[in-house]
Amino acid sequence: MPDAGLLFVAFVVLVALAFDFTNGMHDAANSIATIVSTRVLSPRQAVIFAAFFNFIAFLLGTRVAHTVGAGMIDISVVKPEVIFAGLLGAIGWNIFTWRMGLPTSSSHALIGGYAGAAMVKAGHAAIIVSGWVKTLLFIFVAPFLGLALGSVFITAATWLVRRGNPARINKAARRVQLLTAALNCLAHGGNDAQKTMGIIAGLMVSAGYMETFSIPLWIKMSALTALALGTLSGGWRIVKTMGQRITKIRPLDAISADSASFASIFLATHFGVPVSTTHVITGAISGVGAAKRLSAVRWGVTLKIVWAWIFTIPGAALAAGLAYTLVRLVGTAIP
Repeated sequence: MPDAGLLFVAFVVLVALAFDFTNGMHDAANSIATIVSTRVLSPRQAVIFAAFFNFIAFLLGTRVAHTVGAGMIDISVVKPEVIFAGLLGAIGWNIFTWRMGLPTSSSHALIGGYAGAAMVKAGHAAIIVSGWVKTLLFIFVAPFLGLALGSVFITAATWLVRRGNPARINKAARRVQLLTAALNCLAHGGNDAQKTMGIIAGLMVSAGYMETFSIPLWIKMSALTALALGTLSGGWRIVKTMGQRITKIRPLDAISADSASFASIFLATHFGVPVSTTHVITGAISGVGAAKRLSAVRWGVTLKIVWAWIFTIPGAALAAGLAYTLVRLVGTAIP
């Protein structure tokens, strides 16, 4: 019969996959908002489309997984209870913001939750500063990079088709949009699923079931499957915010926004940065709208999203810190 320690680790793996599922559910809007809003695909078609490209993102390596699992928190001071509490904090924050219709970052909820629980366990010594520098930097860089590229791409695209027939341009753009949306979904899956891979691998090392940090095939495929299933569940409150409430989206706009988004995310994934896909696509959509005229963007909605970004890491960290305290108390009470 399996011992209690193994059962607990198996349970935490399931919790990590549940987080991955909520990540897919919460971030479905990142990759499908534009194709839904422009009616290139129906909502049902769009989530199946996104889930497929999320799943095949195993082609993109595991650099982000190594950053999250072993490059931000000192794994030598981490125990399975810490990871469990970090996941509870992240899931709680995801559910809260999902209910509020806010496209906050599941990525930052995860690292915030992990850090909060680890610091309650071991103080500031648990933090690996170098890993946090590039991640925190991208909190500020990502939306502005998406915004800048979105503005550049829509300006260039508008100039290139300025003498074309509008009906033909719109028809061709709808076809091209399938390609850019597919790349955006692939980029989303490639960055986001790796975060859960890193957490599970860290759990296995901390529990003594793996000697060194690595990402075996079973971890990779289970994380991608959970993310894809979460995407299939949709996230329609956030789809409405991303695709309709920030700025009006046309097929040509969608191509520019998706291109800006996947280019930024692929770059971050290449360097192993757990970037917020939400930050990038929100910036890209805003950049496309702002390139036409500043008033085309509903900046009040964008500002509301920005405030949610700011509070995500400390909010998830606080929730996870409280969760770890409760987990430790319960563990002490059980003989």
